[in-house]
Amino acid sequence: MNAPRTIAQYLDQLRAALRGADPALIQDALYDAEEHLRAELYERPGRDEAAMLEQVVQSYGAPDEVAEIYRDQEIKVQRAIRPPPAPPRRSLAGRFFGVATDLHTWGALFYILLGSATGIAYFTLAVGGIALSAGLSVLIIGLPFIVLFIGSMRGLSLLEGRIVEALLGVRMPRRPPYPQRGVPLLGRIGAMFTDPRTWTTLFYMVLMLPLGIVYFILTAVLLAVALGLLGLPVLMLFGHDWLQGLYVDHTILLDWGSGPHVPGWAEVLAMFLFGAGLLFATLHLVRGIGRLHGAMAKHLLVRGTTRGAS
Repeated sequence: MNAPRTIAQYLDQLRAALRGADPALIQDALYDAEEHLRAELYERPGRDEAAMLEQVVQSYGAPDEVAEIYRDQEIKVQRAIRPPPAPPRRSLAGRFFGVATDLHTWGALFYILLGSATGIAYFTLAVGGIALSAGLSVLIIGLPFIVLFIGSMRGLSLLEGRIVEALLGVRMPRRPPYPQRGVPLLGRIGAMFTDPRTWTTLFYMVLMLPLGIVYFILTAVLLAVALGLLGLPVLMLFGHDWLQGLYVDHTILLDWGSGPHVPGWAEVLAMFLFGAGLLFATLHLVRGIGRLHGAMAKHLLVRGTTRGAS
């Protein structure tokens, strides 16, 4: 590999050396490298860029060496965000009930509960920003506001990425794409509008409200039904009217459409077992939602390996 003569060549070689790696890793590596190289160039004003790179490569590392370091670090990152897998369960029952021991299940459950709040916040900021941008576009402050709005959405996407990585175990970028250098201000502003990630990020923020509502309602209803059925034997043991409307003459009555009747213990046991099955099935659903949402977040919020605008 030829020695890079410019920062752009160094980044191209680093990108090529990282080909096939996680896009989030590539974005972080390119940001770190460009930030370091720009800082070195800034500290040596007037010095030739090629000479600076020749010296920096000796301390910071050649592109292929830096790529290898980041690949090694990524192994540690993946181990941190993905807990050790549970021992393989060969039986169907083991795989079905083992979902309760998967930390990603509980992370996804917490993300769903949190998503009802973050979805409202994201939707409000995105739709409000779009409406204000459209209204102010005819004024002189319109363009600065639009640029500020898009920048804030990108910052918000980094925050959402940290939440997704922590709770869903999906690798997300820790640094934003590095701003392009040597491009006029209007060119950089125009590049923001032509960058697909700008629009996919806005789409994600708007989509979070309906998704958050669906996730929350579906999970809450299924868990409420499952826990209610699991608690039915306990209610049968207490012939008291401490819950008004639940007991009739100190007795629980059920109605399956053929008239109210007092359930027997066999019926209560069957409902208890159904509730237990529903609970674990809901946990499987929650974990599946977490995996699908993590994949969607990565697709919409993470830039690909091609260098785009900032």
